[in-house]
Amino acid sequence: MTGTPATSQAVTQAVLLAGGQGSRLRPYTDTRPKPMIEIPGTGIPIIGHQLAWLAAEGVTDAVISCGHLAEVLQEWLAGAAAGLPLRVTTVVEREPLGRGGGLRYAAASLPRPQEPWYATNGDIWTRFSLREMAAFHVERAAVATLALARPRIPWGAVETDEFGHVLDFIESPPSPFLINAGVYVFSPEFTELLPERGDHERTTFPQLARERRLAGFPLPQGAYWRAIDTAKDLAEAAKELASRP
Repeated sequence: MTGTPATSQAVTQAVLLAGGQGSRLRPYTDTRPKPMIEIPGTGIPIIGHQLAWLAAEGVTDAVISCGHLAEVLQEWLAGAAAGLPLRVTTVVEREPLGRGGGLRYAAASLPRPQEPWYATNGDIWTRFSLREMAAFHVERAAVATLALARPRIPWGAVETDEFGHVLDFIESPPSPFLINAGVYVFSPEFTELLPERGDHERTTFPQLARERRLAGFPLPQGAYWRAIDTAKDLAEAAKELASRP
């Protein structure tokens, strides 16, 4: 089955999912939502980094889907409004809708529903060319495109030969598998395919994959990516970012 060809126009709007409980990051998330956590040494919360990145990639309007401690994020946005490089709207999930339901709920507030849009999970710290990802999306005539990362395995690996002799020890090697990096490009028709409640990764994405309308964009070589799920992730991200040029 073939879908409607993706539009070639620039993507200028985005949805950020910032409503999760962040239970694995307690006690940090006892007083703030996860996207409001600052990676030590950066001087900026995750959500601030994401908004600056989106603006640098041509986004002029962002909708943030809030939930847990939404008022903390909204208060920060109000204080930072004058310095923000794009227009920001917040919507609050009064009850958990799941990632797919949250995306659909937030997408209803996008200013240009007939145009494509980006989306990102609120706990992702990354930098790469969203414009290149959008062009990839168009070339594949996809309805949805997800960024693909190859994270490092948190354990050391052991290399052996065919006889079982240990040859080497490799500290935190890259995973042999690509994973969903939590950053997306969606064509306008994608919104109606999202569930009202639930996870799009269990419903909408498998459907699109069967129809060959889902594309995967591997992050460029050298692009930084990390999901901030635990206190260890915070420490590792601070160390990694401090060492980058």
